[in-house]
Amino acid sequence: MQFDVIIIGSGPGGYVAAVRASQLGLKTAVVERESLGGICLNWGCIPTKALLKSAQVLDEIKHARDFGISVNNPDPDFKAIIKRSRNVAEGMSKGVQFLMKKNKIEVIRGSGKLKSGKQVAITDDTGKETIMEVKNIILAVGARSRELPGLKIDGKKIIGYRKAMALETLPASMVIAGSGAIGMEFAWFYKTLGTKVTLVEMLPTILPLEDEEISAYMERHLLKNGMDILKESTVGNVDTSGSRCMVKINTKSGEKTVECDIVLSAVGIAANIENIGIEDLGIAVDKGRILTDNFYRTNIPSIHAIGDCIQGPALAHVASAEGIICVEKIAGMDPEPLNYNNIPACTYCQPEVASVGYTEKDAKEAGYDIKVGKFPFTASGKANASGYRDGFVKVIIDSKYGEILGAHMIGSNVTELIAEIVTARKLETTAHEIIKSVHPHPTMSEAIMEATAAAIGEVIHL
Repeated sequence: MQFDVIIIGSGPGGYVAAVRASQLGLKTAVVERESLGGICLNWGCIPTKALLKSAQVLDEIKHARDFGISVNNPDPDFKAIIKRSRNVAEGMSKGVQFLMKKNKIEVIRGSGKLKSGKQVAITDDTGKETIMEVKNIILAVGARSRELPGLKIDGKKIIGYRKAMALETLPASMVIAGSGAIGMEFAWFYKTLGTKVTLVEMLPTILPLEDEEISAYMERHLLKNGMDILKESTVGNVDTSGSRCMVKINTKSGEKTVECDIVLSAVGIAANIENIGIEDLGIAVDKGRILTDNFYRTNIPSIHAIGDCIQGPALAHVASAEGIICVEKIAGMDPEPLNYNNIPACTYCQPEVASVGYTEKDAKEAGYDIKVGKFPFTASGKANASGYRDGFVKVIIDSKYGEILGAHMIGSNVTELIAEIVTARKLETTAHEIIKSVHPHPTMSEAIMEATAAAIGEVIHL
């Protein structure tokens, strides 16, 4: 069989690229060895949000008295929470199956391997190999949990994010190595359900990619709620020979031993670029990721790569955007390269964190003369009425032109608010135009308008 495009991997990069390719009239196939939707739909973005929602509901019930409602002894059913998460993931995967059928995309079950710039070998579960002829190949092979030398994942006591979503019982205690989005979300989930959590971060701040004020606020919030946090620390040796884990942690004040049931490694990801033929064909790689141009072509023009296996932020929405740009270029269109400085990042603990563009520190280092505006949710009518008063919105503006350089938010549902700033930056909207755009009252979104007004001295409600 011959195709215009074969995509290896059906995650949010692969399946979105496939649908767009089909829309553009390209005969398209997707090769998938596991479940349609990839890690994101099955073991990442979607099921984790289902878990976090259960934890949020439990947290709200615990605070029901604050809203004038009495609820006695809420009892989380851990197995039922896990089952709900898996059911949500399965439903979303079936939705991708529907999209494949609707768009007449061939789904080929098996493992794909490059044979040349125009051929893909597909091996099914029985070991049978089939060679497919193709004009263009897109690698959307994703990534997996990265392993540290002293933190080898055994799937039982030392686990990665995938196992963390399907534990059979709720652990009494857990050490989490890494406080990025993955580590932070699991830390909040397990802590809310009653697990004693110790969060270990190598760098001086938790959520190290976020603005320093956001990170500091989150740290204070977590400490106040009983989480143990060790910064500028690394997990050394983990002794799993006994019934529990004995975790040696190297801290700035010396070695510390923490006893726990489970150690979760959340120290980043490693691209799945092994055993797919890239070495045989001489495809360029740097630091474990495939190198591409702005339209995701590798050094072999007919072979492309998108998503977590290439340079750039490993985010589902980035992979989807890359996939669309990639196939539009293949189809002869003239797509605009992706602006990686306007990619929103979201962390779905409580309070949520969302950001886009420059941090205050980065903007100063880039040479901008800036104005910074902040608006706390304690001053928001909607936040007070809903009971979600934690957090604030911070906006960074170029003093000269009023350009919105970045925005950083922590609070309830801020992951839903950040898109306003992403769109505004895409349209080159100025701070003045944000202020003069009437925001509905009462809403949490008013905090964006107020923070922007605060940056130029026009804030009303502070």
